[in-house]
Amino acid sequence: MSKKKKRKLPAILHYPAYLAARAAIGSMLLGDLETNLRAARAVGRGWARFEPKRVKRAMEAIAVAFPRMPEEERLRRAIESYEHLFMLAVEMAYTPRLMTHDSWSERIRVGNLGRTVRHLVSGRPCVLITGHSGNWELLGYTLALLGFGVNALYRPLDLKPMDSWLRQTRERRGLVLVDKFGAAEEVPRIMDRGGLVGFIADQNAGDRGLFVPFFNRLASSYKSIGLLAIQHEAPVICGQARRLVWGRDDRAEAGQFGVADGHGLGFASWTGEPFRYRIDIEDIIEPEDWKGQPDPLFYITARYRRAIEALVRKAPEQNLWLHRYWKSRPRHERLGRPMPGALKEKIRALPWIRDEDMGRIEEWTERDTAAAGGGRG
Repeated sequence: MSKKKKRKLPAILHYPAYLAARAAIGSMLLGDLETNLRAARAVGRGWARFEPKRVKRAMEAIAVAFPRMPEEERLRRAIESYEHLFMLAVEMAYTPRLMTHDSWSERIRVGNLGRTVRHLVSGRPCVLITGHSGNWELLGYTLALLGFGVNALYRPLDLKPMDSWLRQTRERRGLVLVDKFGAAEEVPRIMDRGGLVGFIADQNAGDRGLFVPFFNRLASSYKSIGLLAIQHEAPVICGQARRLVWGRDDRAEAGQFGVADGHGLGFASWTGEPFRYRIDIEDIIEPEDWKGQPDPLFYITARYRRAIEALVRKAPEQNLWLHRYWKSRPRHERLGRPMPGALKEKIRALPWIRDEDMGRIEEWTERDTAAAGGGRG
């Protein structure tokens, strides 16, 4: 069956629609931030009630990632994912106002950037990746404010005036948005100049993607990240901007300042105010790490997926579980065949894979093979 073509808004309506969208964004800036975030959270919670099928899909994804999590908690996490999405909309509207060269440190605690800074100032190309967990825009936005030029891949908005406004507001702070549809030519040029290119790397890459473990189930992943890293000998930096939650993060974050705890930059105190984030680097995949590996591309891809998995575990309520991470299946599953021995050996060769992990991966492969042709998540 052919895919249904998306209907486009006539060009003559673009500018009126843009004005309406800007008015909606402006309405988010009325009143105080805390009240608006509380309202957004309530709207997200209410919205989830009208999408039971998607909530169920999110719960199924959470069950893959956290197989021991009780059903009640999975439901709560799925609804929290909706709350997070609507809160993000408000926070993104506030970002240009709150995140300036003078005020960013009132909102962001920068964690373990030590080893990362060495790469960012080296003049050599770097790849920055994150997932749809936390505030993916804020990671690149903050690094740009700190003076590290970030070129972030994005999908242009269909509404052209809105797209232009988005690019202008972000580029004003040093975050350059790169059209994903022209990325095949533009990204290598950026890398050749020693630039930093950012990707959101947790989405399903289709049947032709590279299948590597993600929460111990094979997931289609982008080859382009590993290929870029190998071609340019560029480190892959895996990070996240995670919203701090009062009652969970206050002991670790409130009042910390200086370098005594190994975290040198960030707001001096916190007493529960909204829009407080922590930026951390989960992993840096160095060129020497993949050199000598039997399959460097497989190793890089599996390792960056592992880093995203670790980021999700830190704040599962801030992950967009609606994404269909495991929608595409590898060829052997689609054909109803067992996992090829060569693929098993590649997975076993990954330093972090334990016997328990391998057993879980094989179990999921058997289940997905048996379900071939059915509606898998």
